[in-house]
Amino acid sequence: MRTVNEVSKLSGVSIRTLQYYDQIGLLSPTERTEAGYRLYDDAALERLGQILLFRELAFPLAEIRDILDAPDFDRDLALRQQINLLTLKKERLERIITLARDMQKKGGITMDLTAFDESKIEEYAARAKAAWGNTKEYAAYTEKAAGRTAEDHKTIAEGLMAVFAEFGSLRDQPEDAPAVQALVVQLRDYISAHYYPCSNEMLGNLGQMYAAEGEFRRNIDKAGGDGTAVFASRAIAHFLAANN
Repeated sequence: MRTVNEVSKLSGVSIRTLQYYDQIGLLSPTERTEAGYRLYDDAALERLGQILLFRELAFPLAEIRDILDAPDFDRDLALRQQINLLTLKKERLERIITLARDMQKKGGITMDLTAFDESKIEEYAARAKAAWGNTKEYAAYTEKAAGRTAEDHKTIAEGLMAVFAEFGSLRDQPEDAPAVQALVVQLRDYISAHYYPCSNEMLGNLGQMYAAEGEFRRNIDKAGGDGTAVFASRAIAHFLAANN
């Protein structure tokens, strides 16, 4: 666990900015000391890393919060996009350095200033933004999230994890048990009520992501115990097979 001062030194983000991130529900501390000081664990640092990388894509803070809190956030896809964007920026910077050195050697100016061209970066950033921001699900979530407070976001996220905790309590039952299938319906309806319309197709996609290695699976297993994510995924698959 790290203090806000230590996180500031590690990340280069000012303490005031970290406090602001907490106020808007973008990055909440893992816990607070009895004196009220913020403490952050490794998961919080991972989220901070995602925040800083999304800032490189020029996303507003409110959009970053909505993306990271969405139940279908794909961390691996986000990282691939961020790596590609940073690579493009690195290549542009290298071209500018080469141009500066050529100007230094020649002792004059050059008429070829294409090294400063940012069109590729802007084009890629636009495509990345479209991937996150232009789906009907994202639009629906943005509309639902408008006006929510940081406490609202926290309460809704906790409610979703409570559903998975119930899945965990039913892991000793078969996935086609009535109680388990009723919980799939509860999960679908919760997502529809608080995030976006959860169609059968979307529910199937979520089920696959729940079982895949990554942040989804870790968070669900943390809420319901080891194996909960895979169990929920199997229950969703059975539900869809019976209702398609």
